[in-house]
Amino acid sequence: MTTHAARPLRNADPAELAKFAALAHHWWDPEHEMFGTLHKINPLRLGWIEGVAGDVAGKRVVDVGCGGGILVEALAGRGAEVLGIDLGEKALGVARLHKLESGANVDYRLVAAEDLARERPASFDLVTCMEMLEHVPDPASTVAACAALARPGGTVVFATINRNPKSYVFAILGAEYVLRLLPRGTHDWSRFVRPAELAAHARRAGLDLVDTIGLVYNPFTRIFRLERGDLDVNYMAAFRRHA
Repeated sequence: MTTHAARPLRNADPAELAKFAALAHHWWDPEHEMFGTLHKINPLRLGWIEGVAGDVAGKRVVDVGCGGGILVEALAGRGAEVLGIDLGEKALGVARLHKLESGANVDYRLVAAEDLARERPASFDLVTCMEMLEHVPDPASTVAACAALARPGGTVVFATINRNPKSYVFAILGAEYVLRLLPRGTHDWSRFVRPAELAAHARRAGLDLVDTIGLVYNPFTRIFRLERGDLDVNYMAAFRRHA
């Protein structure tokens, strides 16, 4: 996974990049079936991230797989010094355009997490990686890169989807086919990441588990909420790099 034209993408799926590229112009549409959900859950995520990482004001933050910059701009609004990275050129184009409109103090780069980790190891107080692990061929590589980007004692936060029968029913059948919260084909259930798998990747990368939280959706009230202990479908996990 790299931006150098002479080298192949090592940890990116061209089909996944193309899928999101086709929808890139919708990133900042809060009513869009793909990205509207991200706008709804962003305040919940931001609050939880601040809970595990502390006040982000003045901290150096990198959002890995930033897409159109929804979380990046929210973190910057809290006073963080934020870099968003992605391999989606169109998504980054939308992010940069929205930056001009919003005036957010953020930066964006078309670069792979692995390449940035080699370029700027141990450079960030906080590393976030939202909804990316289930879209890459080698999630362990992404976890290792995120760990390498964090300074000793820094925080790394992942958001992903558990792999079990319940997540197939809720995240695939429910979200994509029944409730239409996401377009059909958004996710491949076989790529979902179990919490134990994520924790194992993190341990090998030098990260200690700090906390986990589930994100659940009530189809009757149409409200998302954080639910401690319910990691069956969508969940977040925070780690700290060995000091």
